[in-house]
Parts: sequence; C-alpha cells; structure tokens
Amino acid sequence: MAASLWREPTSMLSLRWGTYRGRYLAGLLLIVGGAVQLQGSNTWTLPLLLIGTTAHIVGWSIMPARGWRRMLVIVPATVQIWLLLTGPASVWMFVIPYLCWMLVRHRPARSYLTVLLPLANGFVIPQFTMEYSGMPVALAVSMTVFVGAAWLARLIAVGAQTPSTSSTLIR
Repeated sequence: MAASLWREPTSMLSLRWGTYRGRYLAGLLLIVGGAVQLQGSNTWTLPLLLIGTTAHIVGWSIMPARGWRRMLVIVPATVQIWLLLTGPASVWMFVIPYLCWMLVRHRPARSYLTVLLPLANGFVIPQFTMEYSGMPVALAVSMTVFVGAAWLARLIAVGAQTPSTSSTLIR
C-alpha cells in the first residue's frame, strides 16, 4: 500500500517551464533519437552527426531534474555516444549514460548497484561480435539491458523509500 504513495523524485520538482511528463517524454525521445541518429551516420552524412548530437544534448538538458545534474551529464553522455561509433567492443561504455541517467533521475545510492548489468553486458557482447556490422544487434541487446537495469533501479528506489513494503515482499 505504501509503495503506491511513492513518486519519482523528479516529479516533485518545481519546473520553470513545461510539465513533468512533457519534459520527461520529450527529453527521453531526444536522448534516444539523437543517439540512434548519430549511430546511423557516417563520414558521408556529416549533417546527420550534427543533428543527432544536437538532439541528444537538448534531450539531456530538458529532462526534469536539478539543473546541475542535467548539465553535468551532457558531456560524458555525448562523448560516449560518439565513442560507440567504434563498434561493439565499446558497448561497455553504456555504463556512462546509465550513470548519467541514474543521476538525472535522482536515484538513491543503493540503486547504483544495478550498474553491474550494463557493465556485464559490455563484456559479453564483444564475445559474439567485434565487427561494426554486428552493431545493430549489439545496440538492441545493450539498450534492452540498459532499460531493464533502469527499471530495476527504480524498484530499488521505491524500496528505499518504503522499507516496510520491501520487508513485506521478502516474507
């Protein structure tokens, strides 16, 4: 019952413009869409690299969170998206935007344990493919692990806020 009272910490922030849901969805769409756009680019499509990078940066900057958190994550998350252009061997670096996501979503310290999932994924994927032709599958698997870990971190955050509920679930 107490878990139903839990709310995302970022949803309780007073925003200067827009709504929580609107900024969250637009930010998420721009972060992911910009990253996909950038990954689909090459040296022959330089404008697409610029568009993807810009969308990615704008996405992080409009996510509902404390301002310093949003600004702190822009450079490491964007650099990591560019480094993914090197191929499947670099998917371990999904740890960087994952940590950025955790920071922007105001997750408690104990939920950072979930970073082990994207990290493990980053070491498993290159065992199957090192060629850039395997990158679409590597990205799909990595994003699935990323999203699963983020949801697990959210569940841990809910448990951190409502200790009586988590002890009931264990019984």
